[in-house]
Amino acid sequence: MTTEDIAHALKLTAQLMELHGDNPFKVKSLSNAAYRLDKTGIDLAGKSLEELEQIEGIGKGIAQKIIELEQHGVTKELQALLDKTPAGVIEMLGVKGIGPKKVAQLWKELEVESVGELLYACHENRLVDLKGFGTKTQEQVRKAIEFNMGAKGKFHYATAEATAQRLVEFLKAQCKTELVSLAGAVRRKCEIVESIEAVVAFEGDISLDDFENHHRVPVGITQCTAGEFYTALLTHSASPEHLEQLETAHIAIPANAKSEEAGFAEMKLQYIEPELREGRGEILLAQQNKIPQLVEMTDLRGILHNHSTWSDGMHTLQEMAEHCKKLDYDYLGICDHSQSAFYANGLKADRVAAQQEEIDALNKKLAPFRIFKGIESDILHDGSLDYPEEILKTFDFIVGSVHSGLKMDKEKATTRLLRAIENPYTTILGHPTGRLLLSREGYPVDHKKIIDACAANQVIIELNAHPYRLDIDWRWIPYCLEKGVQISINPDAHEKDGLLDMYYGVCVARKGMLTKDMCFNALSGEEISKYFTGIKKKKGLS
Repeated sequence: MTTEDIAHALKLTAQLMELHGDNPFKVKSLSNAAYRLDKTGIDLAGKSLEELEQIEGIGKGIAQKIIELEQHGVTKELQALLDKTPAGVIEMLGVKGIGPKKVAQLWKELEVESVGELLYACHENRLVDLKGFGTKTQEQVRKAIEFNMGAKGKFHYATAEATAQRLVEFLKAQCKTELVSLAGAVRRKCEIVESIEAVVAFEGDISLDDFENHHRVPVGITQCTAGEFYTALLTHSASPEHLEQLETAHIAIPANAKSEEAGFAEMKLQYIEPELREGRGEILLAQQNKIPQLVEMTDLRGILHNHSTWSDGMHTLQEMAEHCKKLDYDYLGICDHSQSAFYANGLKADRVAAQQEEIDALNKKLAPFRIFKGIESDILHDGSLDYPEEILKTFDFIVGSVHSGLKMDKEKATTRLLRAIENPYTTILGHPTGRLLLSREGYPVDHKKIIDACAANQVIIELNAHPYRLDIDWRWIPYCLEKGVQISINPDAHEKDGLLDMYYGVCVARKGMLTKDMCFNALSGEEISKYFTGIKKKKGLS
């Protein structure tokens, strides 16, 4: 079992125990362990009982459960809970906005035993008079169920990509040809995909019986002759909108293209990278030879917005910095949570000072590698930042993010963000909508007002590279660039491997036509240091 599978099993155990009114202390212990494992993604494979016990937040009892899960796929305790709970009730635990206690209430008092029955109960207003619910909660539950239903059959790009790469190698081996390529949404590196598509120059029968598809992502294969391969690839890598725009411009994809580059040349178009083939104006730009050089992973010089054990990270500040250096970056920006994020061990003022002392010592040790003193400051309900000015001025930079009070209408959310952007201490606006792809819609904001305000106040916008966020949405990057707002690709890493999420950020940044010169963390350590100093001086903060 993967760490993700184990975390899910522990979380489900805790939920079912709470559903059935079991020991609340045990429930909390299991929930905390599941949260930590899911957040950090630490590799549990091959670890002994003693090694598991040494992991923070995992005692002997939970370590034994992990061993049992790895050996049998389920614990006896979890199986007993599953056996006495209807499958539909278990499914209801996944509905956002209602915890196990409320699910138990719906089950026992309304005799609701499935998500479908719950949605019907919402439409009949049966939750309104139920203690602890009311009209507002009922509406939230209804929206959450409808959102989940829309998400079924969809996968995060990060989930599908590994399977997709295995498919290419599988087809190359079976068909004995190098003329195999991914196509469709996966090749365009869309943040959400519904299937994995591939093109292969092979005319015989293809069997996927032995192909390992752990996540059960639907697979579609287009077969063609070797001579048709690149033409098929041009056709099947494009979105319907891209193909429609070609047709509108009376441009035909050439038959028997010798390569994709040759195909675009025959169409008298500048080469269009697969990520851009979405039908969002790229045809016109290609006709005018105006598609810019897109940002590359190799352009990135440092990684900002990361967490450590000072708040809710899995690895120490030194471990995060050394791993970042090992990945050949020049600097790390540490942005542990601020004091209001008590659930994430946010830093009080005395701990801010202590962390900054450690940073000074590490900077001497790791030079010329540099750790920048940052914080992920909660944007409070009124839009203010989470510390008084005497603390804010001690940081090199500040990422302002919303973590609580997410249920806002567009006016409230926009006003809240605008006030934070106008705060002279805000350097970067973090994950602007708070969305979690396939799990939670972001709070609605007026993107143009937010981007305009960032331009006016010289605030950088984060593209949170975590594959479940990818926020700001890439479709708004062109407007950011138009207004001169730089984008910082940040992984929001909570452990060392989280630094690798930069890749997913670059994937969608390229879809938004982000260039090296407009990517904030393509600056060198010296350049970014001068920027932080200069912007403070310009805003009268030093």
